[in-house]
Amino acid sequence: MADTHAGPNHDYHLVNPSPWPLVGSISAFVTAVGGIMWMKGLALGGLKLGAFLFGAGFIGILYVMIAWWTDVVHEAENGDHTPVVQISHRYGMILFIASEVMFFVAWFWAFFDASLFFNETKEYARVAFTGGVWPPKGIEVVDPWNLPLLNTLLLLTSGTTVTWAHHALLQNDRKGLIQGLILTIVLGAVFSCVQAYEYAHAPFAFKGSIFGATFFMATGFHGFHVLIGTIFLLVCLIRANAGQFTPRQHLGFEFAAWYWHFVDVVWLFLFSCIYVWSSVGASIEG
Repeated sequence: MADTHAGPNHDYHLVNPSPWPLVGSISAFVTAVGGIMWMKGLALGGLKLGAFLFGAGFIGILYVMIAWWTDVVHEAENGDHTPVVQISHRYGMILFIASEVMFFVAWFWAFFDASLFFNETKEYARVAFTGGVWPPKGIEVVDPWNLPLLNTLLLLTSGTTVTWAHHALLQNDRKGLIQGLILTIVLGAVFSCVQAYEYAHAPFAFKGSIFGATFFMATGFHGFHVLIGTIFLLVCLIRANAGQFTPRQHLGFEFAAWYWHFVDVVWLFLFSCIYVWSSVGASIEG
């Protein structure tokens, strides 16, 4: 008699029922409502609960992220991520990175629209703010060959170390994998510290200047992505120490490496355009 309890005879993963999509949606809704109430100063029953709702919803989102990704790790450990399933995951990560590319395209678009058409007669309000020149009058830009160059070298080096870790994993070199990950995480953390110092000593502010607004939005969101990527790699380091990656199955690390290289490439564009190109003919703060 055939075994009615035998495993599936296909390569696809049928996900078990999960509460996280529902809990995540509710948490996101509570966060949005709380944020609106907090910013607008709205009260509910005479109580200003905006900040509380925002915090509760945000904590819920973080909890769902951790719990859901933990479930995904367990699925990988249980063998649910077959080669066919891994192809779908790779497509998903490629689409996610593509969406992130378009996210940064928006900030570059804002920067180039302001910097290339700073004297457009139809944009009379912009001309009034810029003084008809770029960078705008009164703006002292950051010296690109100081801290920004240091951060460029840090990220380029981190791209090398994460590649080293990847190749070590493919060769089943556990020591090289861990060493490469540690170096990459340290370089990412140093980058964030240097950027925080640069922000603290920037010669211009976010408000009151279209240059400052585009600068801080573009570089700030990149810095946030570096922070996320560093956490991503830190989780990979924990999993590597637990022996969860093999040369044939390491999607989590592979995606972290893809994400980190994406962060590197975006920074090269930021450094070239927003730091170097904007500094041509401008007064520079050393």
